[in-house]
Amino acid sequence: MAEFDPEKFEDKYANYFTELQRAYKGAFETMNDRYDSELIHAIDQRILAESEPFYEGDGEFRIDLPDDPTDRLSGVVVADDEKVETILERYVEEIETEIRSVFGLDGE
Repeated sequence: MAEFDPEKFEDKYANYFTELQRAYKGAFETMNDRYDSELIHAIDQRILAESEPFYEGDGEFRIDLPDDPTDRLSGVVVADDEKVETILERYVEEIETEIRSVFGLDGE
């Protein structure tokens, strides 16, 4: 587990790239086990690949998504927007949980 420093998180890719990679991978594995793998792969590649994690303070993180995320899946997977939005929301929650866990902030 990496020692978390909020100031270092501002340059997260230089300081915490490995930890963020581990968190995103853990979230992907959890989601892929629970939901349609085609949809999870599409969300991962077309939406989350361009997401940005931010530290909010008090052990909380936020994941910013690219604009119009559901539009990025048009013609790629067969799922209505409501289903995509629901699973994407759950996936983002899982990433935030994994990031907290990687940094040991899940018990605070």
